[in-house]
Amino acid sequence: MKIVIINYGAGNIQSIKFAINRLGYEAVLSNNVEEIRNADKVIFPGVGEASSAMTKLRESGLNMLIPELKQPVLGICLGMQLMCNSSEEGNTKGLGIFDLDVIKFPKTVKVPQIGWNQIKELKTNLFANTPEGAHIYLVHSYYAPKGEDTVAVTEYALPYSAALQKDNFYGTQFHPEKSGEVGEWILKNFLEL
Repeated sequence: MKIVIINYGAGNIQSIKFAINRLGYEAVLSNNVEEIRNADKVIFPGVGEASSAMTKLRESGLNMLIPELKQPVLGICLGMQLMCNSSEEGNTKGLGIFDLDVIKFPKTVKVPQIGWNQIKELKTNLFANTPEGAHIYLVHSYYAPKGEDTVAVTEYALPYSAALQKDNFYGTQFHPEKSGEVGEWILKNFLEL
């Protein structure tokens, strides 16, 4: 199986690669359009600021490629947010895969949210063998509200989407590669889709 982690200069890609290795798989880091298109599974990570990450995607043409992919694609953290219609962060137009707009947490709470949260209302085979209330690790200041593509919910000041899924596209606001055993199950479920 060919697993490609999209390397566009805005991702914490080594920790994802190590997590995949621990599961017994190999992953390639690439920004090559053909290599990504021919992968069996694609992971779209993201760390940092939305508008500069989108600029990097546009410069490499990946903004056109990602929405056209037919194999399972997993967006992580900012990667998931960029798969939405837009983000308030930097007033950024997203890839439009998920019909949601990413917004900043209310001023009443400390941002970024950093730490462990519980996930609930789990749907889809991404969460096979994952118990309701399992703990996952998050670091973010912006969130995707609940919507029709929401497949897991968590809470910080208000309930929001911890994970999204539409067709072959999956997204987690949390970092599975930093979420211990639970995160490894979820990554393994994605790789075995």
